[in-house]
Amino acid sequence: MYDMTRTTSIAAALVLLLSAPLAHAIDNAPVNALPGAAVTRSAAATFPAGAASLKVDEYKETDVWGRIRSGYAIPDLSNNLVERHAKSYSLKPEYMARISGRASPYLYHVVQELEKRGMPTELALLPIIESAFNPQALSTANAAGIWQFVPGTGKDFNLKQNTFKDERRGVLASTDAALTYLQRLYTMFGDWQLALAAYNWGEGNVQKAIKKNQALGKPTDFESLADLMPAETRNYVPKLQAVKNIVGNPSQYNVVLPVIDNQPYFTAVDKTSDIDLAIAAQLAEMSVDEFKALNPQFKRPVITGDDRTKILLPQKNAEKFHLNLAQWGQALSTWTTHRITGAKESIASLASKFGTTPEVIRQANNIPAQTRLKAGSTILVPKTSASMHSDIADNIVDSAVMALEADRGEKRGSARTQRFKAKSTAASKSRVSRNTDSRRKHR
Repeated sequence: MYDMTRTTSIAAALVLLLSAPLAHAIDNAPVNALPGAAVTRSAAATFPAGAASLKVDEYKETDVWGRIRSGYAIPDLSNNLVERHAKSYSLKPEYMARISGRASPYLYHVVQELEKRGMPTELALLPIIESAFNPQALSTANAAGIWQFVPGTGKDFNLKQNTFKDERRGVLASTDAALTYLQRLYTMFGDWQLALAAYNWGEGNVQKAIKKNQALGKPTDFESLADLMPAETRNYVPKLQAVKNIVGNPSQYNVVLPVIDNQPYFTAVDKTSDIDLAIAAQLAEMSVDEFKALNPQFKRPVITGDDRTKILLPQKNAEKFHLNLAQWGQALSTWTTHRITGAKESIASLASKFGTTPEVIRQANNIPAQTRLKAGSTILVPKTSASMHSDIADNIVDSAVMALEADRGEKRGSARTQRFKAKSTAASKSRVSRNTDSRRKHR
């Protein structure tokens, strides 16, 4: 958001999306191809006023792209910007392989949630514009996740952001928040194009632009307000329209859409106690990277929180998880928390106290080198025998903070050494000078 604060031809559809502020984060993100199997669409779709209604038996789709196509409901925008973006996308086919790899685990869920709310399904393409479906995308304004929530707006929509997790990155919570927000904006403006502009630019800015045109007796539709918008917002809706056009009629753009099967990719598993992220991945028989791709909201090596915390796993891996969990017979979590009480508690001393190394503590807590912890910080440390069977309390999860400062201990010592050397040198020079003068006097 602005200030709120499979065949590869379709790759065409995304090149210019990478010209947005997120480009550097998107282009370097890893891609995992995530397969599935086709099923019949079963959910009825209804849309806001003016949109076509579709009944459950009126069509069947085996591909998510077709399902999205069937639910288009936002009036089309046709202008030079749309044509320019669509042409640019079609000239760069290599990007869609990356984007489809990122989108394939999430896209079915997003479309399903849109249909439940009776919203236009082309909104499922919006994360392409926002983040290229990269949950690790982070903008210069600190907007995060596939829907690019800034911290304040995330809090407004109950997305938890603490030391242990950032729900702006999790697909379930962030999608729910984004669709709720888009619905609110549509209710406010009565126009999806203006709602989208407000999602990017902020509703207050769109309202001001509307009032300005009204005062001048001018129209207040998106195109009439575009000249009052910053370049990013002015191109935002045309970019979505360009991708919508390509998905709607790929052959017209010499594009072959990669197959993303019309069935759920993941299922939600309840977490009954604290569990190490690595152990959860092991029980699900997944690599840690694969696990993180579906659960990017977890920021630490242990998954904490109350019973509402969910772990997302592919269906087959969820079955393995339950089977392996029943036979585990060991501690699920090896981490607890410790609160820093004073400057004497260095990372080195903590490592010695908890039987580990400074590197392990730094890595678990994302503590950069050459920094130390301030008093009041709460960090992860390995469990001891006394805490082996205890979970991290919810109040600690919600309130834990970590404050860092530069570790200048060595530099201060170095400075003292330099000052001593300087004084010694000066004294030595003084003595040499006095001796020289004395010899001169006695010549």
